[in-house]
Amino acid sequence: MRKIAEQIVKKRVLILVLATVLLVPSLVGYIGTRINYDILSYLPEQLDSIQGQEILDQQFHAASMSMITVENMEKKQVDRIEEKIRGIDGVRDVMGLGDFLQTMPPEMVPQDLRGMLDNGVCQLLLVTFEEGNGSDRTLKAVDEIKAMMNSQMFLGGLAAVINDTKMLIEQELPLYVAVAVGLSLAVLFLGLRYSVAPLIFLLGILYAVLYNFGTNIFLGEVSYITSALAAILQLAVSMDFSIFLLERYDEELHKGLKSEEAMTEAVVNTFTAISASSLTTIAGFLAMCIMDLKLGTDMGVVMAKGVVLGVFSAVVILPALILVFDKPIHKHKHKVLIPKLRGVAKLTTTHYKAILIIAVALLIPFGLAQKKTDVYYNLLDSLPQDLTSTAGTQKLRDEFDMPTTHFILVSDQLSRPQMDKVLEVIRTTEGINSVMTLDKFLGAGIPEAMLPESIRSVFSAGGWKMIMANSSYTSATPAQNAQISELENRVKAIDPTALITGEGALNRDLVLIADHDIQMVNIVSILAVFAIIAISFKSLSVPIVLVAAIEMAITINMGIPYFEGETIPFIASIVIGTIQLGATIDYAILMMTRYQEERRLGKVRKDAVEHAVYTCSSSILTSGLSFFSATVGVAMVSKIDLIRSLCGMLARGALISMAVILLVLPALLMVFGPIVEKTSFQFLNKKGEEH
Repeated sequence: MRKIAEQIVKKRVLILVLATVLLVPSLVGYIGTRINYDILSYLPEQLDSIQGQEILDQQFHAASMSMITVENMEKKQVDRIEEKIRGIDGVRDVMGLGDFLQTMPPEMVPQDLRGMLDNGVCQLLLVTFEEGNGSDRTLKAVDEIKAMMNSQMFLGGLAAVINDTKMLIEQELPLYVAVAVGLSLAVLFLGLRYSVAPLIFLLGILYAVLYNFGTNIFLGEVSYITSALAAILQLAVSMDFSIFLLERYDEELHKGLKSEEAMTEAVVNTFTAISASSLTTIAGFLAMCIMDLKLGTDMGVVMAKGVVLGVFSAVVILPALILVFDKPIHKHKHKVLIPKLRGVAKLTTTHYKAILIIAVALLIPFGLAQKKTDVYYNLLDSLPQDLTSTAGTQKLRDEFDMPTTHFILVSDQLSRPQMDKVLEVIRTTEGINSVMTLDKFLGAGIPEAMLPESIRSVFSAGGWKMIMANSSYTSATPAQNAQISELENRVKAIDPTALITGEGALNRDLVLIADHDIQMVNIVSILAVFAIIAISFKSLSVPIVLVAAIEMAITINMGIPYFEGETIPFIASIVIGTIQLGATIDYAILMMTRYQEERRLGKVRKDAVEHAVYTCSSSILTSGLSFFSATVGVAMVSKIDLIRSLCGMLARGALISMAVILLVLPALLMVFGPIVEKTSFQFLNKKGEEH
């Protein structure tokens, strides 16, 4: 590593030139990376709901659909609107009650269908799209539909929800970055003695962020959640590495080394110091890749890649930047306003028993509360209530009592008695208020062949019959999830090949998968971080102490929403613990490393703990407050509850982790220090004393 460090220092100008040139393909890659706004598209392909969507798309051309409620409008005007919508690129078809009345005798149109499409005050238009709900072509078509709407028209459906999400993210993303950068710079200005250093740090991290987003093009696309959070988290996590490098550089300068020699030593020592902490962060993020919901892979890969590039920037690009701007950095100084906590250091060693008692007393109620926190899965719940999709969905509920529609696919080989039985079990399922299928058009003795092809193709294609069942329950609620499970059991008893799909079924599967993912991700992330710390410290007890401290902070963080009466997005339950563990375990490693150094110098345990807290407190506060400021800023400005909740919990988690590492971890070392030292290979390196 020393030879590499010497070359970095020697060829610093060339490095900066090459690093800047690489920004060009990174920008091209960033622009060329598609953003996916459809979370449901990340569900596993083997699910019945996903297979049903595929059949709806390939055979019925109805996988993506929006509903337009038209209020108090004459038939001629509705017909003109239909024609305009049909002419939009990406729209496959538009169907209203008038389309059925034009293709067959009025007496053959089922009463259920009439009530479904026209309640006397409002008419319902079903708009089907050529491509999926989240495709660029569909979202553009929704934009054009919204542009031609007036005050008598209300657009609902999943495509409209995704379109509104896209609109908000595009509006807010620049604001996220601006707020996060501004607040982080403010914290760094308070925590560092050099006024110019925060700007240099930011410039170094900017290279890493742009490289990360540019290389996402190899993934094809990333989710909007990843796109919104990755830069913020990379900024917060990578800032530690920058602080470590500058502090070490200054330390070497104070020893009398020249700038190039000092930077060489700083690069070597910084890489050694951050290797373990960065690996734990990377492992924490990569743990999300085991999720059945592929959104985890999306987030895990991008965030882990961001940490790797952050390390690269800290040991290659940032040293070159610091050397180039060495004079202005050291010329402009000010008083450090984030102090070392001498009082806290004494408190932790004097009252460590009381601290541990309080910690345990807090852990029990928050641990119980964590399991009782309410969670929501419906995308609509995360959006402001004044958007097009929320107003349209509410109109569907108010006028037609159909918050969601289930699409039930059965074999077209079912006999008439079997089909009648299927329809009967659907009709008698609680919460189903209307059912529409091809058989509704067939009276006694009327063969299917007599129906117009335009009607038959809507309900029968590719060996399947499609049944539309309107539910009075809202998607992703326990009532609707139970309803879908009941429908599955009853319909599959008649036709084992039957599939149920639609927004409700997709969200029900999201609930089931998320519950499983929560457990698996937490276990894998803990084991991965445990293993890395165990190898780094050559100890089984050190990872137990460090992980226990961070897991306590996570438990408190995840339990707070219950006491606040807050309902959090499902993704928070999965990723908050993993991100908080990966991002803040660094504080614990820093504290333990310093404690080990002090013990190896021969200090007694009490003095070693106290000195570790004192010397590490400023770095932990600066890093933790930088993490807090970056995420809390986004939480304050975002109108999307999913983003707001995630960032708010991450910000709170950073504060809690800081408090636990500065108070509880030292108390743990006071009690379990002897066990740690005896169960770790050469922990004292034969220089410490047993006290």
